[in-house]
Amino acid sequence: MKEGTRVIPQEKIEALIRQSQAACDALSDDDDGLKREVLAHAGSRWSLGVVHALGVSGRLRHAELGRRLSGVTQRMLTRTLRALERDGLVLRFDHREVPPRVEYELTSLGRGLLYQMIPLWTWVIENAEGFRERRRAFDAVHGQPEDPTP
Repeated sequence: MKEGTRVIPQEKIEALIRQSQAACDALSDDDDGLKREVLAHAGSRWSLGVVHALGVSGRLRHAELGRRLSGVTQRMLTRTLRALERDGLVLRFDHREVPPRVEYELTSLGRGLLYQMIPLWTWVIENAEGFRERRRAFDAVHGQPEDPTP
């Protein structure tokens, strides 16, 4: 193990696993479906990009968000914004002007998602070299992956 890598004590991991299981057991079928749908935002490149951009910059127009999210199509950005709005993570402000002016802003739920994602991003950054090493070792044995991106 590299110096500086944080190790979580086994008893703490076991307590977290028990807490996670208790939370899952407490979910109704409806809550479980909602959990999966909302957590999909946390795994979505575009959702997290929107949440980050709005968290850093505040209220932004659709076109400005598109410029900040390299590679996103207008259609995908619109779909992402609608899904985030539906789940209460983003507010949409239509100023009813000509030409149209629509802006987006994070809600308190959206800021909460951003806040909760920071430890995960930090963990990824802290362990990036470990991921790279494991990928190199895996690829050396199994060959290059066909498409490493999801």
